[in-house]
Amino acid sequence: MKHIQSRDNPRFKQLRKLATSPRERRETASTLIDGLHLFRSALDAGVRPKLAIVAERARHHAEVLELLAGQGEAVLLLADTLFDELSPSESPTGLLGLIDIPPEAEGRVSGDCLVLDAVQDSGNLGTLLRAAWATGVRDVLLTPGCAQAWSPRVLRAGQGAHFSLNIREHCEPAQALSGYPGSIVATRLDAEQALYALDLRGPVAWLFGNEGAGLSPAVSALASAAVVIPMPGAAESLNVAMAATVCLFEQMRQRR
Repeated sequence: MKHIQSRDNPRFKQLRKLATSPRERRETASTLIDGLHLFRSALDAGVRPKLAIVAERARHHAEVLELLAGQGEAVLLLADTLFDELSPSESPTGLLGLIDIPPEAEGRVSGDCLVLDAVQDSGNLGTLLRAAWATGVRDVLLTPGCAQAWSPRVLRAGQGAHFSLNIREHCEPAQALSGYPGSIVATRLDAEQALYALDLRGPVAWLFGNEGAGLSPAVSALASAAVVIPMPGAAESLNVAMAATVCLFEQMRQRR
């Protein structure tokens, strides 16, 4: 087990780039997962971290030591202050993993999917991926304006969803949805049809847009149906992750 205590260590500098730089993650096709839950989710999905990074304060944690048994030299012990610079959490757990970003699926989409257009908030994006995972939606398409799906913050918000989804970044929705066999549905406040009146038993491609601007005109034009989520309360609208979750669970309800 290698022990690093200096901020000038080349290995630490490399890891810090991964923690903070989307470009570094893209170029190296690798990222950091934070916490015991994500570490276990990766292992359960057959994704074996290339390196386990442990804070000094967590070196005697029984669960961590048991989890890392047999990893040998693939364990890096960091001074607590250095570890906290890498962790995306305000309350770091003491365990990070270095993983490869899996290759993206190719071809057109035929089943249920989420199309996320310029969703920029890491928490929203992670929650959207988690909602897709929870409702059995496998494909998630991200337009170029979205936050990076495999960033440590989005991974943490996704709580393991990434390892069960086909995530395509920098995707052109018109191409991916060409010849789509189901409904392409957008939520709009000015839509005349309520979500609960639409037949969602067939394949659905859901379109959800930016937190402030909504869907771009090009992505919005792909919709074959527009629905509104009825809100009898005084709220003007729902957060994009909340709206998507309502829609996905209504789809699941109709199919039961």
